[in-house]
Amino acid sequence: MKHNLGKFLCLVSLFFTLLSSLYASDFDYHVEVDKTNPYLKESVLLTFDVNQSNHDMVLLFDFDLKKSESYTFQRVDIQEKDDYHAMQIRYTYLIYPLKKGSITIAFALKQKATTDESVAYSFSGDRDNVKGLVTKDTDILVPPLRLDVKALPKDTQLVGDFTLEYRIKSHQAKAYEPLPLEITLHGQGYPPVLPHLLPKDTLFTSFTEKPLIKSYATITGTQSTVTYPMALSHDKSFVLKPILIKAFNPKEQKSYLLSVPQQAFSIAPIHTAQLLDPVDVPPSSTVDWSWIAHLFEYLLLFGAGYFTAILSQKYPFWRRSKTALTHPNPLRQKIAQAPSYKALLQLLLAQDSQVFIPTIERLESSIYSHPIHPSHTSIPLSTLKKEALEQLK
Repeated sequence: MKHNLGKFLCLVSLFFTLLSSLYASDFDYHVEVDKTNPYLKESVLLTFDVNQSNHDMVLLFDFDLKKSESYTFQRVDIQEKDDYHAMQIRYTYLIYPLKKGSITIAFALKQKATTDESVAYSFSGDRDNVKGLVTKDTDILVPPLRLDVKALPKDTQLVGDFTLEYRIKSHQAKAYEPLPLEITLHGQGYPPVLPHLLPKDTLFTSFTEKPLIKSYATITGTQSTVTYPMALSHDKSFVLKPILIKAFNPKEQKSYLLSVPQQAFSIAPIHTAQLLDPVDVPPSSTVDWSWIAHLFEYLLLFGAGYFTAILSQKYPFWRRSKTALTHPNPLRQKIAQAPSYKALLQLLLAQDSQVFIPTIERLESSIYSHPIHPSHTSIPLSTLKKEALEQLK
């Protein structure tokens, strides 16, 4: 079994060697790392050199590492020496392994071949008419690099050389008043971003914000300053247990502790009578029955209106007498008090209503048939008044 695996690896290595040899006459490359067996999250410095060997053509290169869940990386430097037909480039990367055991670093290299004429043509345009460089691109297969990653000591939270600083604004406060607490981690190594710092078994209330991260990578490693702003709150005095962070320095191969010592906070209680919204002694809840009285009033008013409407429709005389008592009509009084036929005629004509047309015609017939003595007509004035009053209903 072991012999078969060895043969397979030899064949893979030979395959990549043959592919690379196809372009060996044009350029050569070299990969180097400062360590091949790092600890988990220990920085690995990788350099990749490309040197043009065929000086009869113009060569350009694109190089980068392929992304993977097994590691994270950042390019920290690039150096170019662009002599005539003799391109030399050094790429420098900082790699942090994220998985223990054997991992492979994969590369992506692209050769871009062109000519002097194409380069001159690309520079012939002005700023408003830039001409693109025409190249022949070829992907170059580079064998992956293997790293054997060592595990960290148990319960390690930070990897690198770090220091811890903390600042507490005050150890005294009123009940529920926030107590600001700030913890800062500073040093070189894998960025010290932790999901939580406070002990889990606490009785007080804690308020946390996203950590403030300042980090930059160089060929010597990653320098970081991470600040954790937070606040504590409680209604009585409490104790913050020690905050312990276990770290590991891979250069010295030694574990160490970063800590915030135990802190005691004095809280002045507030009487519940002084609180706008008491928390411990809320007022007892009572049932409000006033809605039943309001509902009874609405039902009484609705019933009175409903039965009044029914009586008005069923007994018209009651409706008319009710209306007459509550809203007397002045026209009825004028008709009843008219002293003569002409006075009654003028009163009805002034109303300009189709209702009184029959009575008006009878009045005109009585007046103009006996202009001297209208009272001699066969229709008495009282009869015409009664007729007009009935038409008014």
